[in-house]
Amino acid sequence: MLLLSLTAFAALCLLRPTPMADLLVYRAEGRAVLDGTDLYGFRVTEWNLPATYPPFAAMLFVPAALLPLLPLKAAFATTNVLLLALLVHLSLRLAAPASGTRLATWPRGALVIGATALGLWLEPVFQTMLFGQINLALACLVLWDLTRPDGARGKGLAIGVAAGIKLTPAIFAVYLLLTGRVRAALWSFAGFAGTVLAGVAVLPGASLEFWTRRMLETRRVGRVWIVDNQSLQGLFARLLHTTDPGTVWRVAALVTAVAGLLLARHAVRAHGHEAWGVLCTALTAVLVSPISWSHHWVWCVPLLVLLAVEAGARPRPVLAVAALVLFSARSHWLVPHDGVLDLRLPWWLQAAGSPYPVLGLGLLLFAAWRLRGTPQGPPSGPAGASAGTGTPGTARVPGLPGPRQTSSPAASSDASTMR
Repeated sequence: MLLLSLTAFAALCLLRPTPMADLLVYRAEGRAVLDGTDLYGFRVTEWNLPATYPPFAAMLFVPAALLPLLPLKAAFATTNVLLLALLVHLSLRLAAPASGTRLATWPRGALVIGATALGLWLEPVFQTMLFGQINLALACLVLWDLTRPDGARGKGLAIGVAAGIKLTPAIFAVYLLLTGRVRAALWSFAGFAGTVLAGVAVLPGASLEFWTRRMLETRRVGRVWIVDNQSLQGLFARLLHTTDPGTVWRVAALVTAVAGLLLARHAVRAHGHEAWGVLCTALTAVLVSPISWSHHWVWCVPLLVLLAVEAGARPRPVLAVAALVLFSARSHWLVPHDGVLDLRLPWWLQAAGSPYPVLGLGLLLFAAWRLRGTPQGPPSGPAGASAGTGTPGTARVPGLPGPRQTSSPAASSDASTMR
């Protein structure tokens, strides 16, 4: 199945141009580091794309500048397929199908291969492949770190490094702090600080320029109102037919950020449900970011895995199927969007032009409904460790209501349900 999917994908790439525009930007960043030229002054590709990541990321892209273009594209595509398989594996570890459910009885290798074959055709993953993006690598870094046991040595460090490459993963350090895992949060901050200091040491001028100017230049990244932008700002820009939704989206983003992070905290602290905590945080990140290109939504992979696990435990796959269809439909590319047509969408095409923020908000509301109530008993963190302490706690069943009951009578009496 995976071979067939890869063959179809390769054939499609041969039939249509695959410029991997973002990969060309990364390559130019690496070359700027090697040559000592202005990191934030160049423009490449027919779309005049600039460098937008911190200097530390440019340092990591140096090897890309040393390879010929065709081998580099092949290496990036191959690596992204492997990263997709790793993301599926980590997603299954996060969602942890409960013993006795349908998915738990299937071989893990078969699940990973099958899901990887299907995942290639999810629009965010497909776009990541076509653009030569690093979204899958960042998601794997974050999810690997979050699925490690609380108390594991250096837990949180990988999140800090991911934030040093591209700022948005920093929200997961806030998530660790809010869920009481202070030591892991401090490791995240330390990892991030290390990337900043490395950038200052190697590229002092570029570092000063980025952290004082470029970081705040949202318009430099791209036009916020085009359908490519599947954040709340993009949604409100198209909904209000304006290139600058201003206060409206800022208020909406602030409310969503607070509500999403509090919901993530509630999922872990009150219910011991790491999977929903992580995904509420991820949804919040892509919603409130000023620009979330559709390929930033690769968090659809762990989301769909979690929904599939829940559908397997409870025979109600409607939400899982609906999410799968939406992330495969590419409706935002089907609405009129050439030139300024993105700003002229009629009301009845607005949802089709902004499918991911609409779904993201809906999923946060669904999570709030699923996590309603305050169960008794101690919350558990990742891998069954108590949040913030790294000591053993009541084991949980991700994707199922409440913590799993143990053989201990006390634990049984404390076990409660989550809706």
